[in-house]
Amino acid sequence: MRKRYVAVGVYCQRKSTYSYSKKSTYLSDLRKLIKRRKMGLKQTIRSLDAFPRTEEHLLQKTQSGALVSIVGLVIMATLFTHELTYYLTTYTVHEMSVDFKRGETLPIHINMTFPSLPCDVASVDAIDLSGKHEVDLDTNIWKLRLNSHGHIIGTEYLSDLVEKQHTTRNHDDKEHHDGSAKKPHKFSFDKDAENMINKVKKALENGEGCRVYGVLDVQRVAGNFHISVHALNIYVAQMIFGGATHVNVSHMIHDLSFGPKYPGLHNPLDDTVRILHDTSGTFKYYVKIVPTEYRYISKEVLPTNQFSVSEYFSPMNEFDRTWPAVYFLYDLSPITVTIKEERRSFLHFITRLSAVLGGTFALTGMLDRWMYRLIKALTTTSARGAFQ
Repeated sequence: MRKRYVAVGVYCQRKSTYSYSKKSTYLSDLRKLIKRRKMGLKQTIRSLDAFPRTEEHLLQKTQSGALVSIVGLVIMATLFTHELTYYLTTYTVHEMSVDFKRGETLPIHINMTFPSLPCDVASVDAIDLSGKHEVDLDTNIWKLRLNSHGHIIGTEYLSDLVEKQHTTRNHDDKEHHDGSAKKPHKFSFDKDAENMINKVKKALENGEGCRVYGVLDVQRVAGNFHISVHALNIYVAQMIFGGATHVNVSHMIHDLSFGPKYPGLHNPLDDTVRILHDTSGTFKYYVKIVPTEYRYISKEVLPTNQFSVSEYFSPMNEFDRTWPAVYFLYDLSPITVTIKEERRSFLHFITRLSAVLGGTFALTGMLDRWMYRLIKALTTTSARGAFQ
């Protein structure tokens, strides 16, 4: 029994030694196979290289190539800067929709100069289709007295002064109508009226003018506002000017807008100058207002208005019963324009940049090859001529 166990033990030991040697050979063969496959994969990847490298000693550098390279780098840097600026700047998209706004007010920003009309007689009236008539009431309007050189010599804030003058004028007209049968040709003025007449006459002799600026808040319906001498009693105006043909409503419009300004907005009446010489008349500006919303890239919304305008001038003659004025007759469009700021996509920027830089690189490469061949041909020809 003991010998049998020994024999079995020897057999097992030999068998184990044989299995270990077989396993080591298998692992070695597996490593070799993996290595061969890696080498084959590297060769396959290298065969896909679209930018093969050339040995350094095989490259030939020339002055013409350096010149073309510098020019190409300058062009690529310039184009890169242009494309980056184009990407960072925003652009606007316009959309239109029906205007649903109700019960809002319409702000009218005024900044005008009347070089031949004193501030004591200039008034701002606003009338809309609803029948509301505002004569400088609930407004934020200022009048600056100007001398003949256009310098400011006084300031006046308009409140209900002109409305009181309208009330006084209507009262005087009523008294005149009631007493016309008894005293048809006699008109009396109080001391204040006489002082104002003398004051305005003196201002006209000194060449005074008036600058009117501020904001009118009117209802969001069609209407008009005008600047004229309508606040005066008709008889007072007659005594001051001597007739409607002597009222000069020459004006300069520095700014006229219907809301805050947004980037790119152009008001067509800004910097408008209308000067009358030896004549008089009425100016009428027909304004078409388009409600507008400007949406910034930060999602902030700015409600405002833009407008178009047409102009008409009616000369005054001695038989006209109206007085010269500057009218702004406005109407609102039922369509709202929405202007949105947007930015171009990053993929669009990369596409344009790749096309620009790649095209410049290819073009400079072609130019370098042509210059090298041309210089080489000229050098070879001159060398042959010298040898002969």
